[in-house]
Amino acid sequence: MRSHIPVPADLRARYSRTAEGRAWLAALPGHLEAGLERWGLTADLPPGAEPWNGHGGVVLPVLRDGAPAVLKVAFPHPEAVVESRALALWNGHGAVRLLEADQDSCSMLLERLDAGRWLQDAPLDRARDVWGSVVRQLSIDAADGPAWEEFEHAAAKAERWSDELPAEWEHLGRPFPRWLLEAALEVCQTRGAVGRRAGRDVLVHADLHFMNILPLPGTGAVPDAGSYRAIDPQPVIGEAEFGVAPVLWNRIAELPRSSPELALLERCNDFSNAAGLDPETARQWSLTREVQNALWSAAKPGHDGDLARSLWVASTLAGRTLEGLPAAHELPEPGGAALR
Repeated sequence: MRSHIPVPADLRARYSRTAEGRAWLAALPGHLEAGLERWGLTADLPPGAEPWNGHGGVVLPVLRDGAPAVLKVAFPHPEAVVESRALALWNGHGAVRLLEADQDSCSMLLERLDAGRWLQDAPLDRARDVWGSVVRQLSIDAADGPAWEEFEHAAAKAERWSDELPAEWEHLGRPFPRWLLEAALEVCQTRGAVGRRAGRDVLVHADLHFMNILPLPGTGAVPDAGSYRAIDPQPVIGEAEFGVAPVLWNRIAELPRSSPELALLERCNDFSNAAGLDPETARQWSLTREVQNALWSAAKPGHDGDLARSLWVASTLAGRTLEGLPAAHELPEPGGAALR
């Protein structure tokens, strides 16, 4: 008997815009039912409640033999396909523990974390210490073998961006000054596969922002730093500093109004040091990732807020904050595309 699990409304709105998305939405109830049957699960939702969801998938609280877990079904995209591979390698150290996986449907059975206490709500000094602890746990040395072959290398991304960023910049009508593009290209040259001289390759969580870090259940009012786990990794191989950028482009409104530019650079230093990383390498990677984000936003109608935020962060990291942008505290959070 089908349990008629509802698809969250914002997920329906997001993926109903394309034929591919509509096809996935139509298949999603079947994927959820198949996961329940395949792994002997029972939905653990109050009557009428919707499952949890992120930007790219649905997360259903379930019970297996009475133990809490979650069933995640992701929209099939490159990061989702390799997510279970990364979680298996981390094996619960710094990241949510993978219990089962089905690659064909992008379905995973995961340990259940405390979804009501993400790091987004923690004071920034507390968030810094937890984030640093999680990064240290996640930074396992890259190795050879089939388990590692599907991950893209950050240095290879940089080499690809060396060609793609200038072409996209021209195609979009040069949406920001050339000097900022050149600053990103310089990083691509020095940190790419050709220009790179040294560096430790690890498995990197490339989307480690505050909402992607949750505590284990039952850890008390203030969980210790080691009780937090990362979700939704978007994994790559490369320098761990590649993963610093998301903590710089989130929670910008909390930077002090008196000197937000200096405070952003200080945040880069503080979070890097908390994780045992090199702040200068983190600054370089973050600058380039935000230039790439800026070009993505420039190509999407209605993303003027995302574009402004990326340009503010990238140019500030480059040492020359662009004029004509909103003040830091007026910039929207990622996903809040419109300017106020």
